[in-house]
Amino acid sequence: MASLRDLQAPCLVAMRFLTRLPLPRAMGVSPMDASQIVLGRSALCYPLVGLLLGLVLLLLWLGLTWLPRDAPPLATAALLLAFWVWSTGGLHLDGLGDCADAWVGGLGSRERTLKILKDPLTGSMGVVALGLILVIKFAALASLPASPVGALMLLLTPALARAQLLALPLSTPPARPDGLGAALFNQLPRRGAGWVLALSGALALLLFALVGRWWLGVVLMVTAAMLLFVWRRSMLERLGGFTGDTAGALVELTEAALLLAAVLLVGQ
Repeated sequence: MASLRDLQAPCLVAMRFLTRLPLPRAMGVSPMDASQIVLGRSALCYPLVGLLLGLVLLLLWLGLTWLPRDAPPLATAALLLAFWVWSTGGLHLDGLGDCADAWVGGLGSRERTLKILKDPLTGSMGVVALGLILVIKFAALASLPASPVGALMLLLTPALARAQLLALPLSTPPARPDGLGAALFNQLPRRGAGWVLALSGALALLLFALVGRWWLGVVLMVTAAMLLFVWRRSMLERLGGFTGDTAGALVELTEAALLLAAVLLVGQ
């Protein structure tokens, strides 16, 4: 019971951090302590939070298919995407928009790029990037096959994307000594993160194997790994490491890439 109690607070804090769900504060955890737990033990719960988000998306999708007349694919995709964005408070979209502005406006300068990343305002390049990523996700959701494969994509995509938040600090140093990226890098239980990543990948491969599409699970794992490699290389060249904004951008890019890869390979 003690171990379960020890895990309850970090997971609750992680859910409050990554979602807008009206959850109570973890008992005995002050806001100051919560900020430390989020960046430490609770990071191990990020894929679990993604899995719960995917489960809610899956239930919403199934509910729309059980209407007296099936909801049109475009309307279904719009509702799924709207809930997806609302449930996370646009947390990772904000990071993507900031990165688009910083990479273009930074003009190759590390100092200028970091300065733009700290700017709370969104510029034209950020708006373009957000529009494109939302269009891609909307089109992919509208094209999801009405099959177990489509159900698994909704269930697993948020979890696999948030698993990247563990892979990134395990492989990449922070860009600056303070901030979200540095705190996550310094406080993440590295051995535990490795186990969580391995279990997340194994679960995804097992579920795709159960529906006869084991190869799709492999393709998605490779897609996520390649995206991490490319984005990591870009971060190292521009910033020398990662920040909270670049981590959020990685989540959005991974979600879009996995959904798009699945519908292009499987079709409707």
